[in-house]
Amino acid sequence: MTLELDGLTHRYGRERALDDVSLALDDGELVALLGPSGCGKTTVVQAIAGHLDPTAGRVSLRGTDVTGVPPEDRNVGVVFQCPTLYPHMTVGENVAYGLENGDLTADQVDERVDRYLDLVELADRRDASPKSLSGGETRRVELARALAPEPDVLLLDEPLSALDKGLRARLRDEIVRIQQQTGVTTLFVTHDQEDAMSVADRLVVLRDGGVVAAGAPRRLYESPPNRFVASFLGRSNELSARVDGGESPTVRIGGTEVDLDAVPGEFTDASRAAVHVRPGDLTVRPATRSDGAGAPGGRETTDDPPGRVLEMRGTVTHVRDVGRRYDVRVETDSGEVVTVERHRDGLREADPVIVTAAVSDLTVFSVSV
Repeated sequence: MTLELDGLTHRYGRERALDDVSLALDDGELVALLGPSGCGKTTVVQAIAGHLDPTAGRVSLRGTDVTGVPPEDRNVGVVFQCPTLYPHMTVGENVAYGLENGDLTADQVDERVDRYLDLVELADRRDASPKSLSGGETRRVELARALAPEPDVLLLDEPLSALDKGLRARLRDEIVRIQQQTGVTTLFVTHDQEDAMSVADRLVVLRDGGVVAAGAPRRLYESPPNRFVASFLGRSNELSARVDGGESPTVRIGGTEVDLDAVPGEFTDASRAAVHVRPGDLTVRPATRSDGAGAPGGRETTDDPPGRVLEMRGTVTHVRDVGRRYDVRVETDSGEVVTVERHRDGLREADPVIVTAAVSDLTVFSVSV
C-alpha cells in the first residue's frame, strides 16, 4: 500500500474540516477524491503533503507513519490549483527545482529534466519563460516538476479548474497517459464529476469532511449508495414516493404504482422514499387520446409486466437546446418536476406529454419521517 490515511481529522478552531477520513491507495492506482467546494478535499491534500498537522489521525507512506514529518522529507509531488511556476526561472530551471539539493549530479539533473519535459511533450520549451506558456503548457510543466523527484505519491489538487472545456478534456487525457507511463500512485482531487469519472480507477466521495462513498466510478454512478451520491455524481431527478407494505410491497410515485422488489437500492422499513432517475434514462413523448388518460397513472397498453414501468403524465414547461441534446423539463400531474434528455426536437412548452422509465433504472432510498 503506497498511501494510507487512518482516521484523519482536522479542525480550524471550532470548524470541522475533516472527520475520521480513512482511505488507502495501492501502488500505481489513480484515485479521484471528489466532492463539492468546502468539503475538505484541499485539507486532505495539505495533510498528505505535510503542510498542516491534522488534529487527529495518521498519514502513512509505504507503511511508514509520516504524520509529523516535514514536507521536504516526504517523497510527495504536488500540483496545486493555482499556477506556481517561478517567473524568474526558465521552464527547465523550474523542473530542476528541488533536484539540485539532492544526491544527483549536475548531469543527472539535466537528464532528469530532459526526460520529464519529454514525457509531457515540452522538450522544445526547456529554455522558455513561464510567461510565454499557455495555460495547458503551464500545467504540464508543473506536472513535470512534480514528477521529476520520482515521488511515492502525486497529488493533483484541482489541476484543471482554471482551463476551458476543450483544454480540460485534452489535459485529462494527458494526465491519464502520463500516469500510466510512469505508474506513479496518484490522488486526483476535484469537484468536477466528469473529470473524476474520466480519469479515475476508483472514486472516493467526500461530503462535509467525511467519506460517504468509495468504489469504481461506473458502479457508483449506476448504483449510488445514498441520495447525496445519486444527486452529486452526474445529473439526477429526485421524486418523492410512498411505500405500501404487505405481501407484495409497492412504491407509489405520483399516480403510478411499481413493485418495490423491482426497484434497485437499499431500502429499510419506512413509509416514505426518495426515488432517483437519471435524465438520460427517461423518455418523453406527446400524449394522445389513445394513451388512456382515464386509466390509473395514465398507463397505455405495453408489453412490459405491470409494475415494471414508471409512467407519469405531465406538461412541458421548458425546452433547452444544449447542442448535443435537448433538456426537456416536465411538470407531472402529481406536481413533480423532472428533466428528460432528448436527442431530437419536436416538443414545445405547454405540450401534454407522458414520461416513462424502466423501473430497473430507478434507485429508491428510504426517507425518515
